[in-house]
Amino acid sequence: MESSLASIQALVDQIKQEMFSTSNFYSFVSPSAYDTAWIAMVPHTQQSGCPMFKGYLDWVLNNQKEEGFWGEVGNDGLPTIDSLPTTLACMVALKTWGVGQKNIKKGLEFIHANSKMLLKLKGCHLPRWFAIVFPAMVELAQAAGLEVVFPIEIERVISNISFQRQQILETEELVDKYHYPPLLSYLEALPPSYVIHSEDIVMNLSEDGSLFQSPSATAHAFLATRNQKCMDYIESLVQRCPNGVPPMYPVDEELISLCMVNQIQRLGLAEHFTKEIEEILERIYRTYKNQELEVTKVNLVPAKIFKDSLAFRLLRMHGYDVTPRSFCWFLYQEDIMVHMEQNSEYFASVLYNVYRATDLMFSGEFELQQARLFSSKLLEKVLTLKNENDNLAILPNFHRVIEHELGLPWIARLDHLDHRMWIEVNKVDTLWIGKACFYRLSCMHNDKLMQLAVENYEFRRSIYRNELDELKRWSKEWGLGDMGFGREKTTYCYFAVASSTSLPHNSVARMIVAKSAILVTVADDFFDMEGSLNDLQNLTLAVQRWDGKGLSGHGKIIFCALDNFVSDIAAKHLHQKGSDIMENLQDMWRETFVSWMTETMWSKSGYLPSMDEYIETGMTSIATNVIALPASCFLNPSLPNYKLKPTQYETITELLMASARLLNDIQSYQKEIAVGKKNLVMLYLNENPQADMENSIAYVKEMLDEKKKELLKHALIDGFNDLPKPCKHFHLSCLKVFQMFFNSNNIYDSTADLLHDIKKAIYSPLEYQIPKPLKPLRPWPTKHNNESSKVQACFIKTFKYQGTKKFIGQQFTRTNSRMGCEKVIVPPKFNLCFI
Repeated sequence: MESSLASIQALVDQIKQEMFSTSNFYSFVSPSAYDTAWIAMVPHTQQSGCPMFKGYLDWVLNNQKEEGFWGEVGNDGLPTIDSLPTTLACMVALKTWGVGQKNIKKGLEFIHANSKMLLKLKGCHLPRWFAIVFPAMVELAQAAGLEVVFPIEIERVISNISFQRQQILETEELVDKYHYPPLLSYLEALPPSYVIHSEDIVMNLSEDGSLFQSPSATAHAFLATRNQKCMDYIESLVQRCPNGVPPMYPVDEELISLCMVNQIQRLGLAEHFTKEIEEILERIYRTYKNQELEVTKVNLVPAKIFKDSLAFRLLRMHGYDVTPRSFCWFLYQEDIMVHMEQNSEYFASVLYNVYRATDLMFSGEFELQQARLFSSKLLEKVLTLKNENDNLAILPNFHRVIEHELGLPWIARLDHLDHRMWIEVNKVDTLWIGKACFYRLSCMHNDKLMQLAVENYEFRRSIYRNELDELKRWSKEWGLGDMGFGREKTTYCYFAVASSTSLPHNSVARMIVAKSAILVTVADDFFDMEGSLNDLQNLTLAVQRWDGKGLSGHGKIIFCALDNFVSDIAAKHLHQKGSDIMENLQDMWRETFVSWMTETMWSKSGYLPSMDEYIETGMTSIATNVIALPASCFLNPSLPNYKLKPTQYETITELLMASARLLNDIQSYQKEIAVGKKNLVMLYLNENPQADMENSIAYVKEMLDEKKKELLKHALIDGFNDLPKPCKHFHLSCLKVFQMFFNSNNIYDSTADLLHDIKKAIYSPLEYQIPKPLKPLRPWPTKHNNESSKVQACFIKTFKYQGTKKFIGQQFTRTNSRMGCEKVIVPPKFNLCFI
């Protein structure tokens, strides 16, 4: 796909107008065909034989998939298990009002053709919600006169589902603290034999008139009780959500705003919506400061933890001073902890957000450590469920997201590749589970946003290809790409900087970082493996006086390339920023070459420095300062000139230098022992004879962990230093690059480990296709506009009560222009027809 800045900007302008309107919030919550069908079944309170909410019936008519089902699709494009009860509910809604015969026919054909595929492999491992809802929808469809049949091969599976439902009905209370969602929230799916008092329904209505914020259950509650509060809730829902019913209503509008910000960032689009994101987060932070901890109802616990953990991460990422207690409150409520463990399937997306929030852990934040251990344990359990019994099929593609999160820490991932994964994986983005369908609390079904994400990514990829070609030409021109020794890392260096942060499209900083890293690699290898002691001393002296006279061979090539590079940076800075930084740049490189020479002399003389002495020199020899700081001068706003001086480094720069050194030492100690270089792992063993290698590595890792937490705090929280925010974030990006290179081994030294990621980041197009827009709504069939020929309701559901107002049966009225009326009492029995 060829993209342009003009096309991208046009999409940005459209999305700003559409997305950031408070009246438009619910257009970004995916509709539930199941709940929409139930609202469509509500009869008109004043006009007999008509739906109360005709628009939702139109929605059902027009949102059937080409294959004949309603509901979600998995990552493979195939229907997921929720399509069975959802399709049954939608067909019942159409049958109720005598419309959509072709839709019903296609739906039945889908059920007949796919139930075996969807159910046979599941056995008795189907989720709780499915065991409750699916049998009820089969009964409902059969009572409506639909010929729902199943292949004989899955008779045992059907029996298991029926048995599982019976167990649930016999062992669970209507509302208890051990099951989520509570049984009463499935009111529309409970069999007539299940004793429910109307008072139980009314007593559990929320203040807004809903039954556990469930549109389908509330619709049924209205039919059962005729409670006006239920109708008020439904009418409010219809007014706010004209384009399909969400699985939960109302949804916290702050939560929707947070999800919008989260998705925009994860798609790599934050640079286009800076002002809008800041306005939302400022508003959220005002609420955060004024909130008080309060007891949360069990049915609202998932949404609250989801929101609180997401708010914590986003606010902390944007510099706000928030504490872990803002979302770790659940750690102090044992009943909620138990509840989450027992319902980990339903809390998967909540736990995922808790885990991601703990990525931003500062020193001493033990609550975050506890939350990380708890969430990772349960996420591993969710993956085990998926691997053992495919239970995670209820979360299409989400297992891949969880595996990615647990398998590679955030601090070791590069933004550009994360953006790509999020675009591709969110073809079926599911971050929540409704009680009978998938609940995408996100903006993924917003086609314009996805189009923008794809075009923006592809535009960046085209820039990266061109810049990498330019960098290769530069490296070859100066003789750095074919020195004949050491590591040729031109592509690695460019890939790392391009993928680690979303710098502007025409970024001078990106090329400065890449060229600096190439020069560092070549010079470091010259000191380690090629240069004689005399060559290295001459090169170091030449850099000190910044004069290459007398140099020859590789030393001359390195100095000439370095001199030209530094001069070019200084000239650009003088032209763009108006100040001369030549001397500052030279001083940093002088310091770096001295550190390399010092380590060379240690190796050749056999000198063992102290750990403190080694770290002081090693922080400089890792050369993150000459990579990060010159580039920071070209950010907007830029790094102040005086911050380039070696004696005036900010704490965050020193933390970056120390962290990079420790990362390298943990993964490279064996290689460095072999070539006689000093390493902190070995120096610790030398100073602590009682320790073994495992103790030494653990010590260095603990030191590294503290350095990273400190750096994270300096990079994220406002007020710790006077560096501009872009410069602080750039330091964090550099840390992520080193963490990526040295996460589990030293992949910087490999020749092939990064080739796949490089191909994805720079060369391979996205594996994503912009979805086709939905068909326009069909008009209501003409024959229904003529009162004399109107086909009356095929399936109006009423309830018959006796004395104690218990459900003892269901009465259905069929009205047909040819047959007249007939009443059928459907017994509370789960009858299935097999073929």
